[in-house]
Amino acid sequence: MSDSSGTPRPRSRSRSRSVRRALVAAVATFGLAAAVATAATGPADASAPAPPSGWSQVFLDDFDGAAGSSVNTSNWQFDTGTSYPGGAGNWGTGEVESMTSSTSNVSLDGKGDLLITPRRDASGNWTSGRIETTRTDFQPPAGGKLRVEARLQMPNVTGNAAAGYWPAFWMLGAPFRGNYQNWPGVGELDIMENVQGLDKTWATMHCGTSPGGPCNETSGIGNSTACPDTTCQSGFHTYTMEWDRSVSPEAIRFYVDGVNYQTVTAGQMDATTWADATDHGFFVILNVAMGGGFPGAFGGGPTSATEPGHPMVVDYVQVLQSSGGGGGDTTPPPPGGRDAYSQIQAESYDGQSGVGTETTTDTGGGQDLGYLANGDWALYKGVDFGSTPATQFYGRVASGAGGGVSGLVEVRLDSRGNAPIGSFAVGDTGGWQSWRTVPANIGSVTGTHDVYLTFTSGQPADFVNVNWFDFGH
Repeated sequence: MSDSSGTPRPRSRSRSRSVRRALVAAVATFGLAAAVATAATGPADASAPAPPSGWSQVFLDDFDGAAGSSVNTSNWQFDTGTSYPGGAGNWGTGEVESMTSSTSNVSLDGKGDLLITPRRDASGNWTSGRIETTRTDFQPPAGGKLRVEARLQMPNVTGNAAAGYWPAFWMLGAPFRGNYQNWPGVGELDIMENVQGLDKTWATMHCGTSPGGPCNETSGIGNSTACPDTTCQSGFHTYTMEWDRSVSPEAIRFYVDGVNYQTVTAGQMDATTWADATDHGFFVILNVAMGGGFPGAFGGGPTSATEPGHPMVVDYVQVLQSSGGGGGDTTPPPPGGRDAYSQIQAESYDGQSGVGTETTTDTGGGQDLGYLANGDWALYKGVDFGSTPATQFYGRVASGAGGGVSGLVEVRLDSRGNAPIGSFAVGDTGGWQSWRTVPANIGSVTGTHDVYLTFTSGQPADFVNVNWFDFGH
């Protein structure tokens, strides 16, 4: 955390599928109305989602425990005071609080959540909490992936009352622990940062040398976006970092609620800088700072109007790993734009909610987008339709949904909230790998657009798999 200015979850098809879907939607993807309602009504008490096929769980803390108790110190250690031993003062950022291990600042709520709560005493002094994993070995295997994720709600405070608030979920390179002088060369991955109660989440990679250098320090290589559906402060959201060594160049992707809004690749810097920042493990940090350079860039630190006592509420922290060539792999989004008139592989989405991937037996092999049901969606950015209008949509689909279950595959442009430009209905095709190409008329489209495939059904069950789609004149 410095002065800088997601993810398929496959679901099994079973008779209990509708129950499991409600749970997954509420605690994992949060793109649907049920998740918004859950987030708006308070902290969740559900467990973290099970690892998808092809992934293994290497760390999990669900923060179960008695109300008012401390964190599990087998998983976490406290950072206290205003610096690491021998490290830069005010945690190197100019923040004004003193971190403590007190349960008034760091505690469990008895409902399966961690609370990190900044407080101000009668003299105006701030205290807060900062914890980091005892483990420092989180990194993907050769040719594999690492996924680090937390479901959390930012401090629910906005406006003048939020002045100086700086919650964060982030990671530091293992060589930093015990040295405290080798930032940013050892790498920092900010999965979620927020300041001043703004409805934004920032994701940033820090590396190289400071100031300046190949990673533009102290700002780093970052981006921000608004939280989907509910504001960052009023609801729970899932923040994810996926570090992918199965592609070239190696990539680190950042997501909020399954939407990829920032990617950093090894191709953006020289090989030595990337290696220095990534050829080692990392540890995870959760904290709420008050004041410092980042809030200062957006109006300043805490004032007399700042309200203490608003916690960051963390439902779970989970670390998953997939081995090289494992089932967790998906086709990455292509660099640059997409051609509307060439096959777009369905699993190469840029963002999604509620979908999964699986191996396909269709011609050409690879993977398909599966387990699709009412409310699921996938996003494909930068689809180029050219100057001659497209009037046809073609989807390669399969369905083993019996019992009269069916639904619509819809095409929307630029926003999931826009009306579909076309759709087709699909029911049982004879099996989940019995493929057919279905056409649909669409309204005339030219230019470049973000394409959303949305899936609508009157039943809760899965109703379709999609292997690829394209458009025609």
